[in-house]
Formats: sequence, C-alpha cells, structure tokens
Amino acid sequence: MMHIFKDIYDYRELLKTNVKKDIRGKYKGSFLGVLWSFINPLLQVVVYWIVFPYLMRGTGGSDYLIYLITGLIPWTFFLTTVSGGTTAIKANAGIIKKVYFPREILIISQVLSGLVNFFISCIIILAFCLVFGFGISIHLLMLPVIAFVQSLLILGIVFILSAVNVYVQDMEYIVTFILNMLFYGTPVLYELSMFGDAGILYKLISLNPLTTIINSYRDIFMYHVWPDMSSLGLVLLLAFVVLLVGYKIFKVLEKGFAEEL
Repeated sequence: MMHIFKDIYDYRELLKTNVKKDIRGKYKGSFLGVLWSFINPLLQVVVYWIVFPYLMRGTGGSDYLIYLITGLIPWTFFLTTVSGGTTAIKANAGIIKKVYFPREILIISQVLSGLVNFFISCIIILAFCLVFGFGISIHLLMLPVIAFVQSLLILGIVFILSAVNVYVQDMEYIVTFILNMLFYGTPVLYELSMFGDAGILYKLISLNPLTTIINSYRDIFMYHVWPDMSSLGLVLLLAFVVLLVGYKIFKVLEKGFAEEL
C-alpha cells in the first residue's frame, strides 16, 4: 500500500495532467464551460425545492432551500465521482494497452477532479447561506476534513468498482441502479427525524455513512455547530478499511486488465 505514495510522486505530472483533463473535458465544447459546475447542481436544487415540499406536504421556504443545497451538492460529488470512476479504466483502454503507468493514477485523478469541482460548487452553498441570512462561521474550518473523509470513502469504492467493471459487463448499470436507490436512502431531500427514532428505516439510514457525511456538511454550513466527531471518526475508519480492501482488490484484478480490455 505504501508504494502508492511513491507512484503518485513519481507520476505527479501525469496525475496533474489527468485531473486537468477530467475537469476541462467534462464540459469541453460547451458554451458555458466550467460554469456548468454551478448551473447543474443549482438547477437540481430549484427543481427539488419547488416539487418536493408539495409531495411531502412540507413547508419549503429558505430553510428547506439551504437544507437541499447542503445535501444535494455533496451528494452530487459522490454520485458523479463514483459514476465516472467506475468507467475510468475502460474509458482509457487504449492508453492502458500501449503505455505503462500505475493504473491507480486514473482512479485518483477522477476523485481529485471531483473534489475540485465540489469545492467550486461550495461557493454556491456559501452564496445562498449569505443571501438567505444563515451567514458563515468558524465551523467552516471543518470543510476540508469532511471532504477528505468523503474522498477517501469514494476512492476505496471506486478502486473496487473500476476493477470489477473490466470483468463484469453489466457493472455500470448495476452501479447506476444502486446509486439511484442510495439517493433515497440518504437524507438529501428529507430529514431523518421524519421516520421516528425506532423504525427499521431510521436505523438503516442512520447506518449509511453518507448520512453522517451530509449531516456534517449541514452542521458547518447551516447550523453553525461542530460535526459529531465520534460519528465522523467512525466513517473515517470505515473509509480507510474500504480503501485498503479496495486497493488490494484493484491490484489483484489489475493483472488481467490488458487481456480483458
């Protein structure tokens, strides 16, 4: 596991090039370019803000708008990075067959580019918090920490999915289905309290690590309190375990990439 850091350092220029390519290539040829990093999550927020309160007989308003933004933008970071990372190896089949380089560079660059886009999108959260009177606080110092925990978890997941995707042709569709289900199993649109505190749904959603991560973002952006450090610490521990297991699986399956692609 330790040699991954040496590989990252030795191939740091390739990593930087891939991150830039992932960020620029995402909106290449579009008129608005990188502005879509702001527009896409903003349009989603507007749709849910208008529709969801009526479906759930909720109240809506500025509180719910900020609640949506602080949940939907971190979720979008998870969704787009996992989706893009799953196909990263297949999408680079040509260069993998021709040139040697640590294959994990492709996965790490996906997560780093997703992280950059997420930090850009955080400007939207800050802007709305200021406009609607929520303000900002010293608790924002925890933003890089929470983002680091989320990035580690994503990296471990993507190591597994990207490698398995080379061998299992339907993996992309399976991942899409699971992500759609996970969206409703994460308190992005709703508050966890609506399920009570003893039901099976409440317990299942509480165990979802993304619940802790998104609640942590809401704590620092919306509620101006420190996140629950014990819960966040458990998610960090889980992220490390997933990363170690995911990297091991990736290195084992990597041996057959050239033959399978």
